[in-house]
Amino acid sequence: MESGSSSGGFRLHEELELQEFQDKFVIRSKESPSDGFSIGRREGNIESLAEDASSTSPSKTTTIYGVVGTIRLLAGNYVLVITSREEAGTFLGFPVYRVNSMKFLPCNDALKLSTCQEKRDEAYFMALLKTVESTPGLYYSYGTDITLNLQRRHRLMDGWMTKPIWKQADPRFVWNKNLMVELIECKLDGFAIPLLQGNILNLSFQAAPLELKGLPATITLISRRCTRRLGTRMWRRGANLEGDTANFIETEQILEAESFKSSLLQIRGSIPLLWEQIVDLSYKPRLRVINHEETSKVVERHFHDLSQRYGETMVLDLTDRHGDEGQLGAAYASEVEKLPNVRYVSFDFHHICGSSNFENLEVLYEEISEDFEKQGYFLVDAEGTILEEQKGIIRANCIDCLDRTNVTQSFLAQKSLNIQLRRIGVLVPTESFSTFSDNYGKFRTLWAEQGDELSLEYAGTHALKGDLVRYGRQTVVGMIRDGMSALSRYYLNNFQDGIRQESFLGHYTINRNGASPFQLNGFESISYLPVASALLVGTLTATTLSLQQAGRSAQQFISSALWAGVAAGVMAMVKANGRQLCSRPRLCGLL
Repeated sequence: MESGSSSGGFRLHEELELQEFQDKFVIRSKESPSDGFSIGRREGNIESLAEDASSTSPSKTTTIYGVVGTIRLLAGNYVLVITSREEAGTFLGFPVYRVNSMKFLPCNDALKLSTCQEKRDEAYFMALLKTVESTPGLYYSYGTDITLNLQRRHRLMDGWMTKPIWKQADPRFVWNKNLMVELIECKLDGFAIPLLQGNILNLSFQAAPLELKGLPATITLISRRCTRRLGTRMWRRGANLEGDTANFIETEQILEAESFKSSLLQIRGSIPLLWEQIVDLSYKPRLRVINHEETSKVVERHFHDLSQRYGETMVLDLTDRHGDEGQLGAAYASEVEKLPNVRYVSFDFHHICGSSNFENLEVLYEEISEDFEKQGYFLVDAEGTILEEQKGIIRANCIDCLDRTNVTQSFLAQKSLNIQLRRIGVLVPTESFSTFSDNYGKFRTLWAEQGDELSLEYAGTHALKGDLVRYGRQTVVGMIRDGMSALSRYYLNNFQDGIRQESFLGHYTINRNGASPFQLNGFESISYLPVASALLVGTLTATTLSLQQAGRSAQQFISSALWAGVAAGVMAMVKANGRQLCSRPRLCGLL
């Protein structure tokens, strides 16, 4: 364990040395070489360096920047390490790093003693680990925990910051909590790095005389993605029976100016009903609300958890009021109206704002401003004295909780920023942050970049409607970019996300003594899709060629009709079996 940082808090080992031996890996701190551990390459057993008295020289030595954790598959252990990083910004004065690359070190020499089926299963699991290595949007700090919001940090008891960082962390937002178990059991606290999936962005500026009175200030935007119902866009919708929702994200905007620190929390998450939207090759699969006797309890559990953590909740439902979205929204409103201390507000974003009328969000603000301003924000002075506390939370959602949600949250964040700047005396009551065009442009870019990163993590593409956040209107370039992103989402949803869903940590526990999970699956979409595609293309091509010759004879006309019938039959088959032809998870269910 490493000594405390300059601020008196716990600090993780930063640069590490990875030594590779024939029978083991050794990981030790560069600053404190006696602090480290070894892990055997046969089955992955961890030992402290004091118990490991090796006299041989390593075959290879490299620098790594952290140990993410370990995972056990059928034939042994795998250690995930950070091989590349970059400084992404700061959080309350501490450097924050983004993970650029990771690598699994295999400790599975026992694989050669496994059966053929076990080797095939292990190969598939190892392929999933390759997907884990490329997980986007992972952040961490060696000097402080970044999963706790400012208000909660100030509520914790003295001495909390001296605890190991994994103990300080909010487990909801620790992406690798399942991977750290062995490190924690072996008391390797100085190596256990809690990773946050989301993003952290800083906007620092030294204002000119007409911009914030020449005062230096910093705005930090940090989004924390919850791990409780983690997954890809179409394979994680709604809530599970415990009330955890898909794509639940806590976003905190922190302002540091004039020796004050203030923050505003907002949350987003999928509509907390039991519902699904299974891909079936159509561009927009149908939504289906699952009728379940536990539905009311699920909604109640979800909002009870929010009230315990954040106070009174206001729901902003940004879905359409017609079609499948309208039915889902109506079911949501019906359940929420049964709950005390929860206000439900429906705002048909597409109808009121369209694709370019960003300013129409003022209609929404007029409706909610009283409650929003009453919820407040958190504010402390230079001595750490709490001057204001946030007493409630806005919970926004659309269908994906990405595009419409991000536009609305950025709008509310700007409104709160005005109130905060007036409260600490930077702005007078008649001034608004939006009048300082340069800084306001940077602020909107900050929110747009945040939306892009969260969208990449959930949907695999940049956010749609990013121009509304950046410029307050839709541009031609933005429309083209949105169109490309929409097509990319279609491809990923239908042909990639099933496998990606299986790679999310904590969804499936490998049974080393049980039957292969893949022997239970008789239908493999990966085998059938190329065949169906080839048949469809082939019959359409044959139909086209025969039509070109159709006028020459009755026989050619009959041939064209037959090929057209075959093509129609193949198309009907593909449509009828759309769900089976899409990539889908085999190791984890929907709830």
